[in-house]
Amino acid sequence: MEILEILLSASFWAAVVRIASPLIFATMGELICERAGVLNLGIEGIMVVGAFAGWMAVYTGTDLWTGVAVAAVAGMAFGALHGVLTVVFGLSQHVVGLGVTLFATSSTYFAYRLALPEVTSPPRIAPFEPLALPVLSDIPILGPALFAQTPLTYLAFGVVGVVAWVLYRTPLGLALRAAGENPAAVAAQGLSVTGLRMGAVIAGSGLMAVGGAFLTMSAFSSFFFEMVNGRGWICIALVVFGAWRPGKALLGALLFAAFDAFQIRLQQTAIGEGLPYQLFLMLPFALSILALVVMSRRASVPAALMMPWRKGER
Repeated sequence: MEILEILLSASFWAAVVRIASPLIFATMGELICERAGVLNLGIEGIMVVGAFAGWMAVYTGTDLWTGVAVAAVAGMAFGALHGVLTVVFGLSQHVVGLGVTLFATSSTYFAYRLALPEVTSPPRIAPFEPLALPVLSDIPILGPALFAQTPLTYLAFGVVGVVAWVLYRTPLGLALRAAGENPAAVAAQGLSVTGLRMGAVIAGSGLMAVGGAFLTMSAFSSFFFEMVNGRGWICIALVVFGAWRPGKALLGALLFAAFDAFQIRLQQTAIGEGLPYQLFLMLPFALSILALVVMSRRASVPAALMMPWRKGER
């Protein structure tokens, strides 16, 4: 009965949508990169940079939307670094991605200590407030969950539609997908594989950084270093779970968020009494791995993913 009450409560589904929002931004960014043939393992560090840059911009006096833009630009800068090393110079995408994550995280730590040398607890900012949509927010259960969220959550769902439309309804999307499947065919059409992949990595990294900014500007209202907490690696798995399709990746983000929200509430029931809390913390990851194994068996990996492109080579 307690489990049924959890699943039928509006607060549970509102938490699911809220937890999924940063994952949606970052997953769409990673999906764009991988569709173009580049595995971006710098996602974890880029989310940390976005979380810090957006928060610091607002803390120093800018408005919230300018903070989101600052976060996106910071993420794009690290995406450009990743792209130059992997796309232009053809270095290992695994090594460069991990290096970007370490560099971005350590740079953020340095910038934080440089800007706030004597601060013992992170200062707070005024975050985005929930924006209830008239009439729609009054719908039982679904209304508070879907239509009483912050503007960044609405933006996250809008990004999914834009990414899907660009990838499957525009010549640019066709060229991006071809760059990840058959770059030689793209070059034969007179298009720049390097330019397409660089653009994808930079744009995707900007979305990843906005996902990080959601945590500081819409969820927690302050910055601390453990806040990303592996969400970047989860987003890489969600891309595989979604078979490199935006709609399915969105469902994967909501599924993981549901597992996470459920385990938090399950700890407070009679079932959770006497059991170690670590068991509940493990639950969403274990269930996500199981779902990933089931779904990824039918996934079609972009044929040229992680394959460097050098003009003139076949």
